[in-house]
Amino acid sequence: MTKSIPHHIAGRPQAGRSGRTAPVYNPATGEETARVDLASVDEVAAAVAAAAAAFPAWAATPPLRRARILNRFLRILEDRADELAAIIVSEHGKVHSDALGEIQRGMEVVEFATAAPTLLKGEVTENVGTRVDSHSLRQPLGVVAGITPFNFPAMVPMWMFPVALAAGNTFILKPSERDPSAALVIARWLEEAGLPAGVFNVVNGDKVAVDALLTAPQVQAVSFVGSTPIAQYIYETAARHGKRCQALGGAKNHMVILPDADLDQAVDALMGAAYGSAGERCMAISVAVPVGQATADALVGRLADRLRTLKVGPGTDPQSEMGPLVTRQHLDKVRGYIEAGVAAGAKLVVDGRDIRLQGYENGYFLGGTLFDHVTPDMSIYREEIFGPVLSVLRADSYDQAAQLINDHPYGNGTAIFTRDGDAAREFAHQIQVGMVGINVPIPVPMAFHSFGGWKQSLFGDHHMHGPEGIRFYTRLKTITTRWPTGIRAGAEFVMPTMK
Repeated sequence: MTKSIPHHIAGRPQAGRSGRTAPVYNPATGEETARVDLASVDEVAAAVAAAAAAFPAWAATPPLRRARILNRFLRILEDRADELAAIIVSEHGKVHSDALGEIQRGMEVVEFATAAPTLLKGEVTENVGTRVDSHSLRQPLGVVAGITPFNFPAMVPMWMFPVALAAGNTFILKPSERDPSAALVIARWLEEAGLPAGVFNVVNGDKVAVDALLTAPQVQAVSFVGSTPIAQYIYETAARHGKRCQALGGAKNHMVILPDADLDQAVDALMGAAYGSAGERCMAISVAVPVGQATADALVGRLADRLRTLKVGPGTDPQSEMGPLVTRQHLDKVRGYIEAGVAAGAKLVVDGRDIRLQGYENGYFLGGTLFDHVTPDMSIYREEIFGPVLSVLRADSYDQAAQLINDHPYGNGTAIFTRDGDAAREFAHQIQVGMVGINVPIPVPMAFHSFGGWKQSLFGDHHMHGPEGIRFYTRLKTITTRWPTGIRAGAEFVMPTMK
C-alpha cells in the first residue's frame, strides 16, 4: 500500500478527514511513493484552535526557557542531519550534499533564535520628564503561519518558525504538498526537544488550506515564499483580513562579469549558482551579463565545455552534481521555456533536453542548458524559469549591464565579478536589488542579517529572519511611568508634555 502522509496537530499525527489527497513522487524514478492528505477548512480550523490554546502558556514562558528548547532542537538537527537530508532527496530530488547544505543554512537561523533573551530586550529611558520613565517591550503576536515552497522543504520553514517561536508565538506550517515529509519530521523533533503540544502544527494542503489560513481571524501574521503571482495574492488577501504579511516572490538574478574578472572563478561560480539544485532556487543565477564581446565569447566557451561534463544523476549518488526536477509537470514547463527560447532566436549552445540516464528513464531529469545572444524581449529573459537554464545576455558597457538589472521587474539577488573596487562599490550602491554579491554568486545573508528582495520579489515591509524577523513576529509596546509623590498639579487639558 502507498504510504499516507498525515497532518501534525496538537502534538500528534492526525490523518486527513477531507477525503482529498495528492501524490508524492520520487523525482529520480518517477514513482509515486506516498499520498499526502489535503486539509479541509475544518482541519485548518483545528490547527488554529490548537495553536491558539497553546499560545497563552507559551507566550508566558520566559525567553530563556524557549531558547533552551530551541537549543535542544539544534542539537537534534546536528545529530540527525543525514536522516533529514535523505528525506529531502527522496521527495525533492536534490543531491544529498545540497540537502545537507540546506539544513545547515536553516540551522543557522535556529542558532540565531537561541539568543532570544538578548534579541527581545527593549529600551529604557530614565527621566523622559521630571520623575517620568519610559521603556519599550516587544511582545508576541499570537498564532502565526508559514506557507513554504517545495525547493527548500527544511530551510525555508526554519527561516520562519525558530524566530517566531523564540518571540513567543505559536506556529502553523503549511508545507508544499510536493515534498511534505520534512515538515513532519521537524514537528516530531521539536516536541522531542521539549516544545509543548500545539505550539508547532503542520497542515498539509493546497489552496483550500492556504485560503483558510489567510482568512482565519486568530491568525495574526503570514510568512510566504513562492512565485510572484501567488506572493501578491497572499499579501493582498492577508492584508484584507487584517494580518501582517511578508510574501517573498520570484526572481531573475543577474550576474555581471566585467572584463577584468577572474574568468575561471566566474565560470565556477556560474556552474554552481545556475545549475546547483537543478536551478530550483530563488537565488539561482539565471542570467549572465558579460561586458564586452571578448569577455562574452570566452565565458560562453568555457561554460559550454564545463556543462558537457556536468554529472547529472539521482540525488542518492555521491557522484551526482545535479539531480532531477521536482515533478513531471515542472519538467515539461522548463522544456517549454527552452523551446520558446529557440523559437525566439536565442542561440542554444548546450541543450539539456537530450539527457538519458540508464535505469532512470522515468525520472524528471534535464541536463544543464545554456543560451547565448538572449535579448530582453524574450520570455526566457523576462520570466522565472526555475530550472537548469542559463541565459547569456551580452552588454557593451557596465552602464548597460546595470540598467538591465534595474529595469527588470524582479529584484531578489544579483552579483558582480570584478577586480575593480570602484566598479564594485558603484554596483553595490546603485543596483536596485535586495541582496548583492561582489565576487559572491549567491549572496544569501547569514542568519544574523535578513533575507529579502525588492520590487516584485517581495510584498510587505519586512525581510525574513535575522533582526527583521524579530520585528515581524513581535509588536512594540512603549510604557511611560510616573509614580505619585503627593504633589498634585491638577487637571491639564493640553497635549501632555514632559517638563
